[in-house]
This record gives sequence, C-alpha cells and structure tokens, in this order.
Amino acid sequence: MDTSQGFITRLDGRIIRSQQWLSSNPYSHPRRRYNLIDLATALLDRCKLLNANEDLDKAILHITEANLLPFHPLDDTYQYLVSCFLTLARSLLIRFWRTRQPDDLKSSIIYSRHILNWDLPSGIVSSMRKDITVMLVRALGAHVEMEAGSAIRDIEEMVVLCRELLTLGISGDDLVNSILFLNEAASAAFSLRATHEKKTLVQVIDQVVDWTRKAMEMCLPRSERAFMALAYTLTIRFVQTFSVQDIQEAISLCDQVIASHPLGDGRNPYQDNALFFTAQFSDLLFKVYPTSQYLEDAISRVRTSLVHSSPGSSDHSMLTKSLADLTKSRSRHFHLMEHPLATCSDVSLEVGPSALERIDASDESWVEWSATGDVRRACSLTTIDRQIQDLQGMLSGTLPQTSDSGTYFCALTDWYLARFYRTDDIADLEQSIEWRQIQLASTPADYLTQADFILLGQQLFLAFQRNHRISLLEESISLIRHVVDAAGAQGVFHRLALRELLRSLSRRWTLTRQRNDLDECVLLLQTSIDHNCTIPSDKLEAACIWAHIARRTAHPSISTAYESAMSWMQTSLVFAPTLHTKHAHLVAVQGANQMPLAYASYRVQTGHLEQAVETLEQGRALLWSEMRGLRASIDQLSGVDTALATKLANINQDLEILMMSIPPGGNGGADGSGTQSEGGTDAFGQFLKKQRKLLDERDTLTSHIQGLPGFEDFLKTPSFDTLRAAASRGPVIIVIHCEWRSDILVVLQDSPPSLITTANDFYHKANELAYRLSDTRKKHLLESSQYQRVLRSVLEELYEIIGQPVIDKLHELNVPEQSRIWWCPTSVFCSLPLHAMGPIPSKNKIKKYFSDMYISSYTPTLSALIKSREHGKQTSDPLSLLVIAPPEKSLPGVTEEIKVIRSVLGSSMDTHILEDATSKSATQRLEHHRFAHFACHGVLEEGKPFDASFMLHGDDRFTLLDIVRSRLPSAEFALLSACHTAELTDGSIADEALHLTAAMQYCGFRSVVGTMWAMADTDGRDLAEYFYTSMFSGEDLRIPYYERSAKALRDAVQRLRREKRVGLERWVNFVHYGA
Repeated sequence: MDTSQGFITRLDGRIIRSQQWLSSNPYSHPRRRYNLIDLATALLDRCKLLNANEDLDKAILHITEANLLPFHPLDDTYQYLVSCFLTLARSLLIRFWRTRQPDDLKSSIIYSRHILNWDLPSGIVSSMRKDITVMLVRALGAHVEMEAGSAIRDIEEMVVLCRELLTLGISGDDLVNSILFLNEAASAAFSLRATHEKKTLVQVIDQVVDWTRKAMEMCLPRSERAFMALAYTLTIRFVQTFSVQDIQEAISLCDQVIASHPLGDGRNPYQDNALFFTAQFSDLLFKVYPTSQYLEDAISRVRTSLVHSSPGSSDHSMLTKSLADLTKSRSRHFHLMEHPLATCSDVSLEVGPSALERIDASDESWVEWSATGDVRRACSLTTIDRQIQDLQGMLSGTLPQTSDSGTYFCALTDWYLARFYRTDDIADLEQSIEWRQIQLASTPADYLTQADFILLGQQLFLAFQRNHRISLLEESISLIRHVVDAAGAQGVFHRLALRELLRSLSRRWTLTRQRNDLDECVLLLQTSIDHNCTIPSDKLEAACIWAHIARRTAHPSISTAYESAMSWMQTSLVFAPTLHTKHAHLVAVQGANQMPLAYASYRVQTGHLEQAVETLEQGRALLWSEMRGLRASIDQLSGVDTALATKLANINQDLEILMMSIPPGGNGGADGSGTQSEGGTDAFGQFLKKQRKLLDERDTLTSHIQGLPGFEDFLKTPSFDTLRAAASRGPVIIVIHCEWRSDILVVLQDSPPSLITTANDFYHKANELAYRLSDTRKKHLLESSQYQRVLRSVLEELYEIIGQPVIDKLHELNVPEQSRIWWCPTSVFCSLPLHAMGPIPSKNKIKKYFSDMYISSYTPTLSALIKSREHGKQTSDPLSLLVIAPPEKSLPGVTEEIKVIRSVLGSSMDTHILEDATSKSATQRLEHHRFAHFACHGVLEEGKPFDASFMLHGDDRFTLLDIVRSRLPSAEFALLSACHTAELTDGSIADEALHLTAAMQYCGFRSVVGTMWAMADTDGRDLAEYFYTSMFSGEDLRIPYYERSAKALRDAVQRLRREKRVGLERWVNFVHYGA
C-alpha cells in the first residue's frame, strides 16, 4: 500500500467528502449504505497506516449503522450486504486484538455465524465463505483462550468449520493458519483449564488430531508450523491418556522439522522449537514410562538440544536441569552411584517375626512432583505462616470453581503439610487434608487427575499413622483404589497408586486379618511386576516381597512367587551392563540375594530335594554363571554348524569385553559429560546401545540353536541329572543357611540327595558365629589370644552344628574317611572354616579336626566344579611353574619361599621367577604355564570386590577384574601365597563368591589354594615346601596334578601343625577350591 503523505491526504479528502454527503442527505436515502461503507473503508485504511484506534472505532460505528439500514432489493445486492457484515466482523476482531475487549470478540463471532447461517441464493456467499470461515475459526480460538465461554463447544464448532474448509479447497497460508488456530485452541483449553469436562475435552482433541492429520496431507509444501502444532496437541492428549503412540508421533514430527534443514548457524525458529520440544517430549515419555530405553533416548535428545541452545536462556536452564535429573535416574537404574530415595512406603504383614518389607515408591516423576514440597518444608515457620495468610487473602477475592481458586486450594494444602512437618501438630495435617478435600469437592469429577487422589490418599494414610483412626485408612484405600481401578489407567501415577494401595491394604491386613486384603496385596504385587512402568530392578523387588508375603502367610501362590523372583533376578541382571553394575544391582535390591536360599528351603520343606539343588544352582553365583555362559563350549555346535558356532563365539566375546569393562566416564557418563557422538548419545549411551544390540543378537541365535536336534538344553539352567556329576569324585555338601529353615544336603553321583536337618536355632547361631569371628578379627591381631580364643570356640560350635551331623551322615552313606569331599556353602558359611571344624573327640585324646578325617575342598557352585574337571587345552610343553614374587621389604620371607620352591622342584619342573611383574606381564606370562605361585601382598577394597588385587612391581595391581578377563585354557593349579585371597570383601554378596581364588578358578585354573584372612610371612616358605613336596612325589601318575593339590594342601597343613606348631589361625587359614 502507498504510505506516502499524498495517499494519506487523498484518504483525508475521501473521508471528508463522505462525511459531508452523509450530513447533507436524509437518513432514508438509498445510497446512504454505500457512503457509510465507503467512509468506514477509508477510516480502516487510515487506521492501518496511522495505527489510529479512533478511526477504527468510527469505522465500526459506521459499518454497524450501515448494517442496520433497511434492505433495498432494487438497490442493494445480497453480495454487498454480506460484504458489509463481513467487514464489521473483521473490524471487531481487529479491535479485539488491540484492546482485548471480550464484547468485540463475541460480536465478531456472532456476525460471522450470522453470515454463514443466512439462507441466501446459491453462489452469493460461496465466494467469501473461505474468508469468513477462516476468520471465525480464528475468533473461536481466541474465545477459548479468553475462557469466555464453553471451550468444548467452541472447539467442536472449530472442527466443523475446519472440515468444511477442506471441502472448499482451502490451501496455502489459510490452511496452515487454520491448523494453527485449531491446535492452539486445544492447547489453551488444556493449559488454561477453561473447562472441567475433561473426558469431553479428550474426545474433542481426538477430532482435532484427526482433522489436522487430513489437513497436513494437503499442505504443500509441508508446513513446519503445522508439524509443531500437531506435535504439541498430541502431547496434550498423551498427558491425558498416556498413549505412547501419541508422544512418539509428536517426537517424530519434531524430528522431521529438525531434519528439514541441516543444523547449524542458519537454523530457523521452528527447528529451535523442535529441538527443545523433542527434548521435553522424550523427557516426559520417560517420566511416565521409566524404562531404560526411553531414559537413554531422553538423555540423547536433551544433550543434543542443550548443545544447540543459547547459554543463559530459559531453555538452556530447563534443559540443564532436565539432563541433571535424567542422569540421576540413570544412576538409579544402573546403580552407578549412591542415589538417595525420595520416599519409601512400608509394606508390613506382621504375622511373624521380622515380617516387614519395604517398597521403594521413588519414581523419578514422584521425585520431581515432591521437589516443591521439599522446598516448602525447608522454610521457616514464620515464612510458612505468612504464605498461608497471603493465600487465604487471595482466595477470599477469587471466584469459586475457577482455575485460580483450584491453584490456591492446592497451595494451601501443601503449605499446611509443610507446617505439619515443622510442628508435628496433627491439627496442621488435618487442615491440609481439609483443603485438599475442598479442592476435590470443588472440581468436577471428570477433571480430577490421578495425582489428586493419590496425594489425598497419602495424606490420609499419614494421618492414620498418627492417630490410628481406621476410618482414615479406609478412606485412603478408597481414594487410591479409584486410581488403580480407573478404566485405561496406566503410566507412572498408576504404578505409584499400586504401591500406595499395597501399603494401605497390608496395614489393614495387620489390623483385621481379612483374607481378601491379603489376596488383593498379592494381586497388586503381580500387577506391579507386569506393569509397563516398572523397571526390572523394581520388578525383582516386588517379586521378592510377594514371595516373602506368600511364604509368611502360607498363601497358595508361594511357588509362583518364588519362580517370579528367580526369573526376575536373572532378567534384571542382564540389563545391568557391567560386572560392577550387576553386583551393585544385586546389593541394592533388598531381599534379592536371599531368594535362592528361601526358595531352596521351601523345596526342601516340600520334599523336593533335587529341585532344591537346581534352585540353588540357578540363583547363586549369578555373576560367575553369566560369565561362564559367555565362555560356554561350542565344540559340539561347531560339529553341526561351524558358521553358527563362530558367530555365537564372536558375540559372546564382544559381550564379555563389555561386561568386564569399566563403564565410560568412571560413573558411566551419568553426569551427562563426556564425548557426544552424532545424535547426542554420550559414551555410556553408546555403550548401552552396543550391549543391547549384542544381547538381542545372542538371544536370537540361542533360540535358533535350541531348536536344533540335540541342543534343546543349550545354555539353559542345568538339571539335577547334570549337576550330580559334580559328585563324581566324592560327595558335595551343600549347607543351606536361611531364616525360614536351614538344612544340609549331601549330593552323591548315583543316588538322590541326602538330607541332614538342623536344629531350630541353627540359622541364628550361624549368624552369631560369623559375626563373632569377623568382629574379633577386625578388633584384634590374628595372633592375639582374643582371636585364638574366639576362633577355637567357633570351630568347636561349627563341629557341633555341622561337623558331627555330616560325619555321621557320611558314615551312613559309606563314604570312607580320607575321602575327598566338597563344601558348597551359602550365606555366612562362605566365610566360616568348615574344613577345620573340631576338635573331634577321639579315644587317644589326640586333637583331630575335620580336615584330618576328610580331604576338604570348596566350590562356589556345582557347575563351577564340573567345569574345573573338563578337559582343557592339551599341551606337550614341559611342566612349568610361574612364580610371581615382586620384591617387597615388608615380605622378607618371599626370598626364602622362592629358594624353597626351586629346591623342592629341582630339575623336575621349569621354574620361572617373575619379580618385576605388572598386571599386563602377569597376564601374558600366565598363558604359558600350567602352574602358578603368587608370593606377594593380597589387598581388599571395602565395597569394591572387583578391586581385590595382588600387589605387584611398582605398586601395580593385578585385580580380580584383570584376572577374570584372562583366558588360560592350559592352566591347572595356582597357589596364592598372599593375604585375603579367599576372603570376601566387606559389602559384597557372600553367595556371589567374589574373591581372588574364585577368579583364578574362573579364568582357567582347575584347582586353587587361597587364604581366608591375612597370612604370616614365614608360613609362605613352609607351606610351599610341604605342599610341593607332597604334590610332586609318590602319587599315582594317572591322577592329574590339579587333583592332587587338595591332598597336598591337607598334608602341608598337617606338617605345619605337627612340625612348626603354628597357631590355630595360621593353618586354618588355607583353603582349597576346585577339582
């Protein structure tokens, strides 16, 4: 438009002429309408140029007058009349955008509707219908945003109009604008809470989404604005319905906008918005469905968006906080570091001693949900009271049943709750509950959210805990059940409701003993396990609680509960990427490490001894079992399908490398730092992605292999018929230590397991013995009289509760004395010297211990023992012993130890001394020797079992993790003349047997001698002399050397006792593991 002064002058003249004509002609003149419209048009043109609201007001008055004039069929055309009303509607809408006066908006809508509803001759309106309809759609959208009427009816009308626009062939900007107007109205109806008709709103949003999808098919070229509008509407529907498909489609739409142009300095605003929203949408998806897959995707997207955001902007701050929250969630998922729980719910079925279980209700969404409350609780009482007073003042001036009043109700609820936590005054809690109830009562039922019911239910339960009024508990149960039973309920709030209902029902069970409460608790636990928002570790915890409850109450679901717990123990362990995180996972899940023992004890109780053995094998030493599965023999498979065997071996090797690695960034990249690859995935995310891909490939291959004839049991948990082979050289004695019942099983090769029952106090007495021995060792020196006295009493009591019954059973089974036997201890017995129980009463009064009657060895599992007897790599190399003995001033006896070894072995064996050993050189040199002897310091790191190590040259460490990475197929035997090599690290799980001796056995050594605690420096020399003398002299050459080692150790220990008169703690220290 010409904006020159000349054009404005001409407009002024036109306006003056029109005004003069109107003032000089009568009101009834047939040309009056035309002159009024001409004057109004000129005023509108000048208003656009000069932005003069006065001209706009006058124009509206003149158009209104024109529309009120009588219609003259001979002088006025219908089309002109429609144009008059259209101009008025448009002018009123323009003034509304300037002044935000609701009356203008309403009038514009009325006039627009009036035009569209006129019964005019065909063709009169059609030429203007698109413009009128687009304008009305926009006006109705503004009406929704103003909360000026029924948002539902407005949006429904907009949908009808938009459908008509498609039939009118709308395109270009008008189509895009209509998409924007409609979707923005849907967003406003949700975010402004302009309606309480929540269910109807969802139905209307369905119509909005359906129409938008059709409209976008006609958008050529494709509109980025339309994509973003639909993405946001889909996310709104996701918040209402928790439909994963909606949020994933929203993310996909954002991705298409991002991909429309290369990312860089030339990004358009829509790409910036898409980057930000795809980060927020993926974060929201994880909060509702907290799976590891969604977690890693959210971290990747947030990181990408953060890189492209402007530092200091609000978006940058929000993204930084999102990334921090997500990485904390990663830490919890994978147990990468200590992560405090936000809240815990007690689940108590007090029908027996210690029948208290805990359920972690600390979903990430709940952490964020509670964050504001935590800030309020940190405020002073003065601040809290001032906030309450201010809110009550604002509420008094607010209309009821508005979004503001609802906000004030919620805030008062939270502040009174904060006051309660400050004062511990039940009156404050009751006031908080009252405000919450007012909020719920003033909000139509269809608009209440799951969170509203859960929060009030939690507060009522808290009040019940304080005043013990059963009516409060009943009301809490009723409210939470409303969420649990809601049609289509899902998502993280539904899962939280399951936990809260379980807590309340279990408490009511303790009070009333109603069987239906117990049954519902069991059902809720099953539902929680199956819930799509429950992460594997929480599924395991729920299964453990279910098993505990079922066992404690004799519920008929006992076996099913135990099977579920055992299954989730293994499944959840697979999702932990490394040995460190796997062990941390087992430690973190309360009750998990007791499940195999509990289930085995139940099997024994029901008379299924063979299944008890299978259960223990399935659930104990899980880390060793998983690693051993990666090194499972493929020889048989190679004979059937070489390519398949090779592919499986390669996948297993890649998985093993990942499992035994240190996660990227030390803490797994959990802080979101580190190198970022294409797509925003950090190092830890790439690590997980690679592991998941390998696991999927391995599962597919394994399923295929198990379908081959003869491979049906490939990599499956071994049956008892397979496990009994562990007793081919002598009985295996399994000691089951469990709070439910403790038993001793003797496994024989050719007969069913034999049962030795124990006394009622067996479990507690064993705990006391283990604690007494460990505590005394920490407080006193090993050679102290205090420790000697305690060790002596422990060995005596062990003989009473285990030694004597086992000897009697072995006699009964015709197992000759001096036979070999293997101990497979569980729980605290993994740290107790079963091989040295005694003294055993004898007629000649000579002190004898269990090791004098039977040659004892240990094994973590039956499978480990079977594996140690498998034929290894055949070699024609001469016998050779590698002695790893770095010079150490604190170990002067090592020099004499080396001399003794050389003297005893002489020329019968090549002896290689490695004094400057490092972890790398030790690994390389061990590959070339069948025998190994370590003479150095052994070190434990509390809470870090994989950091247990041998101290080598230059303070280098040969850690447990270094050892398990090694593959030594030719290895036979190792003597670990170092401290703590068969001792468990404090903070590790006993039944996982994570110590250096077990690691040496895993990497290939068939038999290993280790130490249960610190050893005396001088004992290394004497033990070596006696041990090697026995092992390499006079034995039947048909017996492999590794099978001679157990007897050689027993002989050496007897000589230490007899010839060196060493103290009890020094000879008891040495143990034999393996074949």
